[in-house]
Amino acid sequence: MSQFIGRLVANMDHNGQNKRAVYIVGHKNPDTDSICSAIAYAYLKNKCDNSCCYLAARAGQVNQETQYVLNAFHAEPPLYLHDVMTDVRDIDMNDVEGVTDDISLSKAWHLMRDRGDVTLPVIADGKLTGIITIGDIANAYMDVYDNCILSIAKTSYRNILETLDAKMIVGDESGYFESGEVVIATANPDVLEDYIHKGDMVILGNRYETQLCAIEMGASCVVITMGAKVSKTIQIFAKEHNCIIINTPYDTFTVARLINQSMPIGFFMKKDKLATFRITDKTEDIRAIMKKKRHHDFPVLDEEDNYVGMISRRNLMNLRKKSLILVDHNELSQTIDGIEFAEILEIIDHHRIGTLETVSPVYFRNQPLGCTATIIYQMYRERGIEIPKNIAGLMMAAIISDTLMFHSPTVTEIDKEAANQLSNICGVELEEFAIDMFGAGSNLSDKGAEEIFNQDYKTFSVNGFNFGVGQINSMNSIELDEIKDKITPYIKEQLPNLNIDMCFFMLTNIVYEKTELLCFGERANDLVYEAFRISKSVRKIELKSLVSRKKQLIPAFVSVLQHWEA
Repeated sequence: MSQFIGRLVANMDHNGQNKRAVYIVGHKNPDTDSICSAIAYAYLKNKCDNSCCYLAARAGQVNQETQYVLNAFHAEPPLYLHDVMTDVRDIDMNDVEGVTDDISLSKAWHLMRDRGDVTLPVIADGKLTGIITIGDIANAYMDVYDNCILSIAKTSYRNILETLDAKMIVGDESGYFESGEVVIATANPDVLEDYIHKGDMVILGNRYETQLCAIEMGASCVVITMGAKVSKTIQIFAKEHNCIIINTPYDTFTVARLINQSMPIGFFMKKDKLATFRITDKTEDIRAIMKKKRHHDFPVLDEEDNYVGMISRRNLMNLRKKSLILVDHNELSQTIDGIEFAEILEIIDHHRIGTLETVSPVYFRNQPLGCTATIIYQMYRERGIEIPKNIAGLMMAAIISDTLMFHSPTVTEIDKEAANQLSNICGVELEEFAIDMFGAGSNLSDKGAEEIFNQDYKTFSVNGFNFGVGQINSMNSIELDEIKDKITPYIKEQLPNLNIDMCFFMLTNIVYEKTELLCFGERANDLVYEAFRISKSVRKIELKSLVSRKKQLIPAFVSVLQHWEA
């Protein structure tokens, strides 16, 4: 989370405003092309478009080969996105400032009226301690008949002074009315002796005898109405008896009506089982909760439980979808989770046209080249943007990786020319770097079967058949045999959980330009036999001159599956 916020802050425009974030992301289980193309294209877009903040992102973990490349050219891994479903952060929240629990009901009412709010969050040290609504205030005003409620609520004299527009004549403003009833003194002093008790708050007018009687009977506070002058004698007498004297310009009726509005909201606010959301909560989840809980507003907390704002059902109407640019893929099964909740702006790819659909037209650049990075290199040249050394190195590495150092049948003269030009820019020799890079990527001796399987695994759907294909490239036959021993029992065990009909794993030897193909699933072997015209008696399937999943294996499978019945 701190990395996410840090990147957004770092990409504010010169007016200090956050730009619209656009994530450039490759496929799940990203390879070197997917990662490096995302970084290179983000740099290009930020150079050409100042209206948005383009962020390189990834939908999976960085594999060993790619990490070697990132380290070699001093590049940070792209931002990790688990999914692109909308969350509370994508909602325009209501910036409702919190209040403390000691403010009066009157002040809370006026705040809500002036700001047009119906709910106030109550905050202490940044944390949410409760909420109070207009309904809570109305209930406090209409349903409370207890003349002890002011002391039960431990109402501060500051609140009383504020509510009554009053002045403290005798006493300390920082105190609290903590015991006794509220009494209106309208009778003669001899009658009041039966009604006024020790600790009471007495509301009265300018009658000297009544003021004196209230103090003598032990009243803790005397509220004198109509702005009547308080004599020196009464002030001295009040001090001697520790009685507070308050003077208000309002008449007795108005004071009686307003006095309960001075109580602190903390006494009436909701404290328990508050319906709150976190900024990371998914909007689909909160939508369901909002339907069950018929509140008008819901407080939002950050990951440290600090209050950040309020949201309502109306806010969901202004939901901002995450904006995406997809690189190195256009298959729905390969793209990041939650893609249906996001807005796709562009697709830059070099694979076959897949199953991904968009709501509106998008910029789609798809070329039959060996690598997405080659396309992005062309775009740098077309727009006249100088390529930094580290970006050149990343794109060069992506081309080497995707074309298996020009041994793949997917490679074109355009890829070779781009790689050589990028090599000149970054000052790195192609073949030496390729040997080191492939060596780092195939060094999987300390990796578990699951990590090896997911390093470069993609799923496909053709004519109702769902299948997955993983691939490991190595320059070492012994290492490929060790990987085979690890991966075979793992795939057999996991196949029922993969939600596919067949699974294939390519063990590709770059030096000898051949692939041993591991097959799993009831009809997997039949598909391979038919696609490559191999005898069914063959048990170890070795495909010579086959190194490309994209251009050699998948097209052969598609050709057969289009005629199979699911």
